[in-house]
Amino acid sequence: MIVKVQYLNQKKYVKIGEACFQMFITEVREKFSINKDKTLKVTDDGGVEVDEDVFPELVTKDVCLLIHDEESTAQTSSLTDTVSMSSRESSESHECTLPKRACMEKEVLQSPSARDLIKKVLLEKPGGVAILKEYENTGGISDSSRRQMVNMLAAHMTETEGRIPQRVTKEKYALGIISLFPALKDPLSKKGYEHFYDAQGGSGFLAWRLKTIQRKTKLFPMPCSTTVETGGGPTLVRNINEEHQLQDGPCKEALSLMTHTNDQETIFQKMRETFEYRQKLVHDPESSATVLSVFPRLLDTKGLILQDFSLLFGPEISAKLLERWPSFKPKLIKEASALVTTAYLEQLLKSAKEEQVGSSEESLEGWDSDMSTLLLLLHILSPQPAGRKKTNKISARQAVDHLIDFHKSCRSLEEHLETDERQQPYLLASGTSRRAIDNFYIVMDKKLISCQGRTSLAAFDELFKVHFVLSLNYDEALRSMYTFIQTTVYGIDVGTTKETPKVKELRAKLLNDV
Repeated sequence: MIVKVQYLNQKKYVKIGEACFQMFITEVREKFSINKDKTLKVTDDGGVEVDEDVFPELVTKDVCLLIHDEESTAQTSSLTDTVSMSSRESSESHECTLPKRACMEKEVLQSPSARDLIKKVLLEKPGGVAILKEYENTGGISDSSRRQMVNMLAAHMTETEGRIPQRVTKEKYALGIISLFPALKDPLSKKGYEHFYDAQGGSGFLAWRLKTIQRKTKLFPMPCSTTVETGGGPTLVRNINEEHQLQDGPCKEALSLMTHTNDQETIFQKMRETFEYRQKLVHDPESSATVLSVFPRLLDTKGLILQDFSLLFGPEISAKLLERWPSFKPKLIKEASALVTTAYLEQLLKSAKEEQVGSSEESLEGWDSDMSTLLLLLHILSPQPAGRKKTNKISARQAVDHLIDFHKSCRSLEEHLETDERQQPYLLASGTSRRAIDNFYIVMDKKLISCQGRTSLAAFDELFKVHFVLSLNYDEALRSMYTFIQTTVYGIDVGTTKETPKVKELRAKLLNDV
């Protein structure tokens, strides 16, 4: 497929294998030698921005696509300013000196106008009045009502603008939703409505519904799937500000000393002084797998994971989960109570509320209140399939085994490790019952890292932190749950970490006390 492209004052033909927007951007960078750190925007020759969902249909037409970056945009703005000054001198009839499209977007994206539009659509659509009354009575809307509202609004967009609405229209509808329903606004995101429509990533509830409509009525092949790299998270390389870090010979001496001493104070001191070396090790793909062999005291000395995490982010951030959990816990229980009930979910709710599950023997089979609430969070943010194949999807009940496993204290731990095939770290709770745990371990590469925490919440705190300390990706089944804990509870890499709309929606509900 051949596409005519212009960048600055150059015009070239770009060849791509299929109508994939990300593939097109990659080929454009190579053809025009554009640095990867520059953010690119694509428009048609009329100045209308081309989104990823529109690209497959537009590229089949005889149109020249214009590529813009910060430099070319600055040149265009300078030229626009010059033309505008000349126009004002020759005629006083021009009231807007901005480009016509910018003026239109500024006028369209007005909160009162957007709010009135959403309210008008809901009043006209069947079921819309019930959604307005539900919000008025409860201060929020349920998941089923939110899905119904999104379907109504997406249908209205396609009725008025066709199957591929403009980007500014989608933004207006998203802005209108949080303007009409303030409790649905995400207080930690840039605009507050990205969980309904994120123009940069082409995601959100509205975008997903529109893509479903487009897929059912598609005229051309859908764009190829692409992996979106996150700008934050556990594998991000971070600046080390810790003083008195050992290098070369002294570092090797410290490694040898830690191997042969059992003095806790010495181990913690030398681990602190080799922190920078350890971070370089875990971020090096060729040596990251050796970290537990180079630093074997991570396995048997409790508290080292917590110390490293505190060195990365500071003690204030490190303490956030344990400090903020009492305020999040009742809200999560309330949110989970609205889910479709199953026998397992009902047991988790009773355990989370610290209610008696049944007989004394049956009650011991359930987890304690904190762990039950964490598993409820996993149900609220149920696992998403990797890619588009529905066969990759697992249930929330199955995902529990990716987070924690119970081990009878009378059985051999070595036998458990020999038969375990899980790749990502998880908690192993050893005790006489799920409510009588003697020790918590983090299982990683068939090795046990002893947890300092004696409670399930403290053990989960260490499990979460081990991802950052050892630069480990989240388990796909737990990604949404971990991301919520990372951004909403700890406040780490907010705005740079890729989040699903469901994560943003849950945050909006909890932080707005819905």
